[in-house]
Amino acid sequence: MIEAPLEIGAVASEELPSGFIAFEEHRLENGLRVILHEDHSSAVVCLNIAYHVGSKNESVHRRGFAHLFEHLLFDGSRNVPRGSFDVYITQAGGNDNAYTTEDKTNYYEVLPSNQLELALWLESDRMLEFAVSEIALATQKQVVKEEKRERYDNTPYGSMTIRMNRLAYRTYPYWWAVIGDMETIDAASLTDVRNFFEAFYVPSNAVLVLAGDFDPSHALERIRHYFEGIPNAPSVPIVQPPFDEPEFLEEQREIVDSEPIPLPAVFYAYRIPSEGSRECHALDLLTTILSSGESSRLYQSLVYDLQIASEASSFVDGREMPGLLYLYAVHSTPDGGTQELEAAIEQIIGEVISKGITSEELQKAKNKTEAMTVASRVTVNGKADQLAHTALMFGDTGRVNTILDEYNSIKMEEIRAAAERYLRPANRCAVLYHLNRALPQE
Repeated sequence: MIEAPLEIGAVASEELPSGFIAFEEHRLENGLRVILHEDHSSAVVCLNIAYHVGSKNESVHRRGFAHLFEHLLFDGSRNVPRGSFDVYITQAGGNDNAYTTEDKTNYYEVLPSNQLELALWLESDRMLEFAVSEIALATQKQVVKEEKRERYDNTPYGSMTIRMNRLAYRTYPYWWAVIGDMETIDAASLTDVRNFFEAFYVPSNAVLVLAGDFDPSHALERIRHYFEGIPNAPSVPIVQPPFDEPEFLEEQREIVDSEPIPLPAVFYAYRIPSEGSRECHALDLLTTILSSGESSRLYQSLVYDLQIASEASSFVDGREMPGLLYLYAVHSTPDGGTQELEAAIEQIIGEVISKGITSEELQKAKNKTEAMTVASRVTVNGKADQLAHTALMFGDTGRVNTILDEYNSIKMEEIRAAAERYLRPANRCAVLYHLNRALPQE
């Protein structure tokens, strides 16, 4: 039975808050959630389908499987021959792509609005039935392995996230990288791929967002036509793995001197609460205060005053389960030591914990957060992606329009308290890159 659409309210468009995304939501009989955002500012549509499956849903023996599968779904489906998916899109004047995270996988197409039917047909065809071939699997294995070599193995500091994940998570399936490992990618069989598809690529595990220039009643009718007949999984309901790792009692540290790098560097990561939590908002604002712009604390201290860093930054890697706050600095000279970088970083963190932040810093961080959020919602693609993310990760699509209120309600003391609780040495993972003169340097 189709649910009634979510009521947004009769608000004139000129009265809507900046960045507000009006939408209506439906659920099809097979469990597929459908979110519609009507926007006639340009004659384009974006179809975004998000599946609640990422690298944390993989077997430890099939690391990198979710990302590999993302590649495979562009390499043919039941009625779309190998190599034809992108051709259909580009010949229709559109573009398409996909991405995989630890928690989800998104596929999207942006097309002229008169090509909506094409987007619906293509996406429904690859959700409908498993159709991956042996040649497609062999081809995409090589593509993914080459991507890993380029982005992780042969790039300065490219191993950092892999090393950091292994320090920050001992048993939870965040401990491996989304890209996976060469041996587990090679070991994937066609049977493995089929089982993965049948377990996770089902309507009830997906959110379909359509944003752009369309008539909602007509679009919903066409979505029903293409998607409602796709059967849902007949087996066990999908349950996301629960997070059961204890807090760290001491710092986890690794020194890397076996890789060619241009400059010594310090990378810290602190385990923090899940994305969307109030403490995560507070820490996200703190990273803006620490590293956004030349007036930020890290830049002023390490780059401008002490002149010991060529770059320094911090950011939150928010995840469905506890994620990480990264903080790093790259030395300004090859002869520099990581000890002075660490001392300067720890002094900055200590000052936040002991003295807090200023009201001016907090307001500036909130302003930047609002500006970035609004900017990310200028295009139909950006709006569709945020609607899909909010619906899938929070289970409440409406939070897309309240998230800025949540950030704006954060107080200075909350940021200081969050820093005191989570930016502790005992909660820290550190990867230090030391220059090795015996190696060829980048």
